[in-house]
Amino acid sequence: MMRPGLYSDDSVTRRVNRENILLLGGGRALLMQLAHPKVAAAVDEHSDFRSQPIRRLRRTIRMTMAIVFGDRETALAAARSVNQAHGRVRGEGYRALDPDLLRWVHATLVDSALVTYETFVKPLAAPEREDFYQESKLLGEILGIPREQFPATHRDFNDYLAAMTSDGPVRVEPRAMDLARLVTRPRLRLVPGPTMIPFEVVTAGLLPPTLREQYRLPWGPAQRRAYRLMVIALPRLVAVTPPVLRVWPLPGHNVSLAPSLSLTS
Repeated sequence: MMRPGLYSDDSVTRRVNRENILLLGGGRALLMQLAHPKVAAAVDEHSDFRSQPIRRLRRTIRMTMAIVFGDRETALAAARSVNQAHGRVRGEGYRALDPDLLRWVHATLVDSALVTYETFVKPLAAPEREDFYQESKLLGEILGIPREQFPATHRDFNDYLAAMTSDGPVRVEPRAMDLARLVTRPRLRLVPGPTMIPFEVVTAGLLPPTLREQYRLPWGPAQRRAYRLMVIALPRLVAVTPPVLRVWPLPGHNVSLAPSLSLTS
């Protein structure tokens, strides 16, 4: 018998997050996070990001899956692990439990999930986007963001993102530029660097234009053409992919990830 989780199986949160293709948005989320100088400092000074850049993304995915798809006990245990790890992360001018920093990291995950899903799976109706955003507040709350600090609606949320990247603190500084190379071209054993070029193109295409320009990611005619082809081809491929390959976990299956969680900053 399945134990209930924080999200119901018919929630838009589960429907979106179970799509494996969302992994393609991981680079976008990481680069958006690193574009906040305080987040970049925390990541650089309190994690193994430089030696294991993909590990942070993997931990974030496992945490999200535990909270979204796990039963209530698993979800809350995952959140406690993250909060305890964040409690130890502080440095000059920042601390990981700062609600403003948590809100930005949460926003990058929510927005990247929506953008990637709508780009490579199918568009959502406006009420579905609103529901996804409202449901995301629960995840943010258990990770330390006070309820009153969330933008009220999805439109307000988009205004918050725009303000953060235009007049706000989010700007690509040298440290972020340095770390970004580890995201778009990670050093993976047995995987030649050029193999990651398609991921770099997808990441650049999904990023907000202002951040793509600040990161100086290649975005000439060849990159734009390759990205357009992916945007046409991948949704068609996703549509005909059997569920056993397309989604995780399979619909109707709950998960228990607590024993495998190893979450740090």
